[in-house]
Amino acid sequence: MINFGTGGWREIIGDGFTRANVRLIIQALCDRMAAEGVADRGVVVGHDRRFLSEEASRWAVEVFLGNGVPVTLIARAAPTPMFMWTVRDKDCAYGVAITASHNPALYNGIKIFTEGGRDAEVAVTDAVADRANALTDAQVRAVAPDEVDGHPLLTLQTSLNWYLDSIIDKLDMETIRHRHLHIVLDPMFGVAQTSLQTVLMTARCQVDVINDRHDALFGGRLPSPTAATLEPLRQAVLERRADLGIATDGDADRLGIIDDEGHFLHPNQILVLLYDYLLTGKGWTGPAVRNMSTTHLLDRVAEAHGEVCHEVPVGFKWISSKMTETDAVIGGESSGGLTVRGHIAGKDGVYAGSLLVEMVAASGKKLSELYADILDKYGRLEMTEDAYHFEGERKADLERRVFVDRDLPDFGLEVERIGWEDGCKVYFANGGWVTIRFSGTEPVLRVFCEMPTLEEAERVSRRVASHLGLA
Repeated sequence: MINFGTGGWREIIGDGFTRANVRLIIQALCDRMAAEGVADRGVVVGHDRRFLSEEASRWAVEVFLGNGVPVTLIARAAPTPMFMWTVRDKDCAYGVAITASHNPALYNGIKIFTEGGRDAEVAVTDAVADRANALTDAQVRAVAPDEVDGHPLLTLQTSLNWYLDSIIDKLDMETIRHRHLHIVLDPMFGVAQTSLQTVLMTARCQVDVINDRHDALFGGRLPSPTAATLEPLRQAVLERRADLGIATDGDADRLGIIDDEGHFLHPNQILVLLYDYLLTGKGWTGPAVRNMSTTHLLDRVAEAHGEVCHEVPVGFKWISSKMTETDAVIGGESSGGLTVRGHIAGKDGVYAGSLLVEMVAASGKKLSELYADILDKYGRLEMTEDAYHFEGERKADLERRVFVDRDLPDFGLEVERIGWEDGCKVYFANGGWVTIRFSGTEPVLRVFCEMPTLEEAERVSRRVASHLGLA
């Protein structure tokens, strides 16, 4: 059974991720394009460095060409945000990326983008999944593999420069050039090295790169920038006395940062730093957008500047949509994805990392000093992010208890209100909150909590786990 989650379709290679399923999904998308009358506008296809990604992009191309859909194939491993940018730049109807983003190496998958280079909304991915599940292998129309190269409907693109130039044009390159920053870059064996290194070296930064070889096992680590996975980057920053370290996940749509003192900056902190910089340093105006499990410190920044911060469900498609609706300055999530007004309507770790470098250069300060300034201006909030595993058969019982019976623990705090729009979110009178949601891909209950102190956040999360018998 093919199912799309909040970040696309992802399955274990050789189990759910197979040539047959890739072809079924692409045929379903072709059927949708034909029904919408947009097949002639074409599609962009790209891939990351994962095992079978390049081959799967060819499987996708065979089906698109078999259905008469013009294809722009990015014929090299490249960042997912570049594919999104190319969909918009070429005014294509859809785009497809073969990637499992930050998931473990045994996974691969597909992300679908719609007009303008946006993450496909739930209605689109659900419809594609339903159609794919209704199809048989015999209903897939595809050209033979040896008919792909030289096909009149196929355009091969190997250059990243149009995408990179679009980022460079948005940066204050002159300011960055004269700061002579020393940066350590960790693409986590993914696709960001060429892109970020090119932008930063064009700005005359000294760039040292680690973990840059092609390794489909990602060095045995999860290709997701967290405090634990970025320990090699932290050590490199300290040993080389660099100004900061920048990491991106496997497909370069998420960002991780190590500051000059070797501290991991949580994505929440990066989001707050950049929003404050865009408002105060660049003079922009406008609201922010965050999902329900992202820091409320962003709300304080917005309020201090006479703006508002909009809350949306988990899934970057909701952030993109709300940003368009409100002309927001920035939108992001605590998992490391963010986007800025005027760029693509999706996550871009390459642009976000480059903009952070501009912020440091323009300030004349160290990154650690800049975040200290944020705390002085807006105060401190501490967040915990816990994943409680359970046996798969328990999911129905847990869903009933939390979302039907609404059986929540006594938190020992005054509750202001409870939201049920996307999982459960409890808002406390002291400004803190806790969210309870199921993972879309594994038997895990995710509990995020933000409170004035770390001890309070840990206590609230433990109460949820204990109450539900997960601790």
